[in-house]
Amino acid sequence: MVKIRLQRFGAKKRPFYRIVAANVTAPRDGKFLEIIGTYDPLTEPATVKIDKEKAEKWLKNGAKPTDTVKTLFKKHGI
Repeated sequence: MVKIRLQRFGAKKRPFYRIVAANVTAPRDGKFLEIIGTYDPLTEPATVKIDKEKAEKWLKNGAKPTDTVKTLFKKHGI
């Protein structure tokens, strides 16, 4: 099963995230299938860049977004 979730990057106390499609069994920062976008919560307002075509393709193929990613998708009309 595939999940669309956040992959953490950045330094200690300075998080930066990639939105990725990954296998459920893969670790949080491990192997992923495709990068869908980025999320930087530290900028004001938070910066979110999402490739709509990739996101819709994965959702159409049955990938389940996590709660946080689902919220980000709703804010950007996906």
